[in-house]
Amino acid sequence: MPTLAWDAGCGDCLVSHVRRLAAQVLARVARGNSLNDVLPPVLESVTGRDRAFLQALCFVCLRHYHRLDFILSRLLQKPIKDAEIHALALVGLAQIGKMGVKPHAAVAETVSASGRKRWARSLLNALLRNYLRRQADLEAAADTDYQASVSHPAWLRRRIERAWPRQAENIMRVNNTQPPLVLRLNPGRSKRDAYLERLRSIGLSARGMEGVPTAIELERPVDVAELPGFSSGVVSVQDGAAQLAAPLLAVRQGMRVLDVCAAPGGKTAHILETCPEVEELVAVDVSRSRLDKVKQNLDRLGDAGRVKLVCADARTTQWWDGRPFDRILLDAPCSATGVIRRHPDIKILRREEDVSTLAGLQLEILEAVWPLLAQGGVLLYATCSILPEENEKQIQGFAALHRDARVLPIEADWGTATGIGRQILPGKMDGFYYARLEKCVV
Repeated sequence: MPTLAWDAGCGDCLVSHVRRLAAQVLARVARGNSLNDVLPPVLESVTGRDRAFLQALCFVCLRHYHRLDFILSRLLQKPIKDAEIHALALVGLAQIGKMGVKPHAAVAETVSASGRKRWARSLLNALLRNYLRRQADLEAAADTDYQASVSHPAWLRRRIERAWPRQAENIMRVNNTQPPLVLRLNPGRSKRDAYLERLRSIGLSARGMEGVPTAIELERPVDVAELPGFSSGVVSVQDGAAQLAAPLLAVRQGMRVLDVCAAPGGKTAHILETCPEVEELVAVDVSRSRLDKVKQNLDRLGDAGRVKLVCADARTTQWWDGRPFDRILLDAPCSATGVIRRHPDIKILRREEDVSTLAGLQLEILEAVWPLLAQGGVLLYATCSILPEENEKQIQGFAALHRDARVLPIEADWGTATGIGRQILPGKMDGFYYARLEKCVV
């Protein structure tokens, strides 16, 4: 069932150039490039409705990639070797099957986007028209395929079904939907009710998120430039699940705090917003470019001078000055299987063997930063994964190896208690896992 009708009043959006750009982005992602790296510079080359349509087209194609590719395989006698034309075929199918673009416009503009490749023009025209004739049968066939029916790679579907047998169907359904735009309000600069009224006054409908006092969910996505006070740090973009980290860390006045794997800095900033009286906040990330993004975010909020930024591999402690930290936030690198709806390229880029590799990396970082925690201090372990190997099994194994590590309960009305920590599944919030470890005297 089409969810968007981009041909209705879209006018300038329906140009072949936008289709060509979308196909180029899709082809690069299929070759192993991150959408976060590929898409932004391409978006800068277009404006207005063309930009919105291009972004939507890329996301829809990636969310439904496995289904679209299955249908395409049924329309072809042999694979398309040209990666960009293969991607352009998927773009054409997505417009008709998922976006509600009028068939004649989708076919004409997709064919035109192939440019001077005459062989591609006739091929695309034939296969898209064939799809229109056989659409019901092809979609029915996709519904019976293990991958195509849920548009997830087979290995990931198996993992989700094994970990969450009763919730698996809903998890995969949510993964294929557009997520809400959620804001984090700086409580030191505005009350939530007051900011909601500011939004209403400019025609933006929004509501507070239950259980997350700083979270505001907008009814529809908008450019951040439209948000009152964004440039001055009154609000930031951050999902409600990520906003739970700072309260769980429970930083108090005079504490020394470490944020490990800190980029892009949303949780770093939130720590300062919840406790401005922190003695020192150190943010560590292995990537210089990603650490620059932390600084940019802190600059917007006016907090750059209050955080010590360190570019270092968290598996080493050569950067450490020897003074223990009262609180450590470890936002561990993970499979990101809880945020697929925001990063649909994960379903293409991630491989099953990555899960064990990432679990090994998480353990290395845990082992490295645990000695940096003061006795009586608390380490908050967080991932945006829904896989137990990266979450409760990881913490269970770590606690079993460290007599001075005590798992603290998390009493909350969000998520699911896993025995060790709490798991949020994709839905009202993104998929996140949290566990709290206290360092005890032994």
